[in-house]
Amino acid sequence: MTRYGYFLSSEEFSPPELLDQARRAEAAGFQGLAISDHFHPWNDEQGESSFVWSMIGALSQVTSLPVTTLVTCPTVRIHPAVNAQAAATAAVLTNGGFRFGIGSGEALNEHVLGDPWPAADQRLEMLEEAVEVMRKLFTGRQITHRGPHYTVENARLYTLPAEPVPLYVSGFGPKAAELAGRIGDGFVTMQPDADLVRAFRDGGGTGKPVVGGLKVCWDTDRQRAVKTVHRLWPNEQLPGELAQILPTPEHFEQASTLVTEEAIADAVVCGDDVDAHVGAVTAYARAGFDEVYVNQIGPDQEQFFGFYRSEVLPRLAGGR
Repeated sequence: MTRYGYFLSSEEFSPPELLDQARRAEAAGFQGLAISDHFHPWNDEQGESSFVWSMIGALSQVTSLPVTTLVTCPTVRIHPAVNAQAAATAAVLTNGGFRFGIGSGEALNEHVLGDPWPAADQRLEMLEEAVEVMRKLFTGRQITHRGPHYTVENARLYTLPAEPVPLYVSGFGPKAAELAGRIGDGFVTMQPDADLVRAFRDGGGTGKPVVGGLKVCWDTDRQRAVKTVHRLWPNEQLPGELAQILPTPEHFEQASTLVTEEAIADAVVCGDDVDAHVGAVTAYARAGFDEVYVNQIGPDQEQFFGFYRSEVLPRLAGGR
C-alpha cells in the first residue's frame, strides 16, 4: 500500500513556514514528511536555503511524522562521518522515524568550499564509500577507515538510535538505480519510471522501499498557477545533467529563460482539478513506488492542505 507524504521545500520557504507546513501536513492526514537539503536555492526567486539538520531537530518537536531527507549529498561539502553523526542524532530525536535519503549531489551545493566537482562515475564511487563509512559508524564501534576518498581516525558515535539509520540512495539512471539496489536500504527517484524501479529491484532492491516526489501548484485559477510555477520553479524542466553541473543560482536563472509557460503547463499539475492531482500522484503507485511526497509551490498553503485533506487524500486512500 503506497503511503503519501508532504515534501517540505527548504529552497522556497523559511524555517517558521516549514514548521507550520509540517503541522498542517499532519493535520491533513499526510503520513510522512520529506525535506530537501540545499546550500543554495535553485534561483534567487525561491529565496531560502535553511540548514537541514537544524530543521529536522525542530520538526521532531512539532510533529510525530517520520522524516526523510530528499536528498542529502554526504560526500563533498560535509564529510560522511559528520553526516553519520547528524543522521544518528536525527533518528534519536524522531524516535527512529528518520530515513537518510542520500545522493551524489549537485555542484550548486557542493562546490562552495572550493573542492573540484567530480565526474559522475567518481561521484558514485564516493557515494559508495560514504555509505560504507556511515554503516561502520552506525554500529557504535570505534572505527578507523582509510579509503580512496575518505579517512576516518578513531571515530565512534555515542548517540545512536536503537536500529541503524536506513540509507535510501537516490538515482536517475540505470547505473545509479543498480547501485542503490546493491548498497541502499531503499531507492529515491523523482519520476514515476517503472523501468528504473525494475533496475533497482534487479540490482538487489527486492523488498526495499522506493520513494518519489513531485511538485504541484493548487490554485483556483490554473493559468495563475502556471505563472507561479514558471516564476519559482522553471529549473524543474531543465533537461539532462544541467541540475548536477551548474554551479550557481545565476546559472540556473540563465538556463531557465529557455523554459516556457507552455512547458510548465504540460509538465506540472496546476489548478484545482481533483482528477489531475490524483492522477499525477497515483502514477507513482502504478510504477511501483511505496512512498510519494507532494510539494505545493507558492503561497496558497492553507488552501492546498484543505484541498488534499478533503478531496485528494481520501481518494488516494480508497485507491481511486
